[in-house]
Amino acid sequence: MKTFMIISQIIYLLFILPWLFIWGISFMGFDSGVSGGAIALVTIIGVYPLVVIVCSIIAWVLHKRKTRTAILINLIPMLWVIGIGGPVLYINLF
Repeated sequence: MKTFMIISQIIYLLFILPWLFIWGISFMGFDSGVSGGAIALVTIIGVYPLVVIVCSIIAWVLHKRKTRTAILINLIPMLWVIGIGGPVLYINLF
């Protein structure tokens, strides 16, 4: 369990560099003016580091008492990794 949490958090840390690039590009959503969709896009992409930090802290606090809950909370940032990283990887490879 500790090994899983450490490895997953290292993966989240490694995705910070590509996140910076994707977050910077997300501001191009404002090229055609300010819209609710552009604000939502930048906000969703922008909160990734905050979600990683909060979920990591909560998971480590719960890891002794509630293992399953700690694992599920630790997997929440994976939604960003798969949800944003998957399409970006697909676009660049194919």
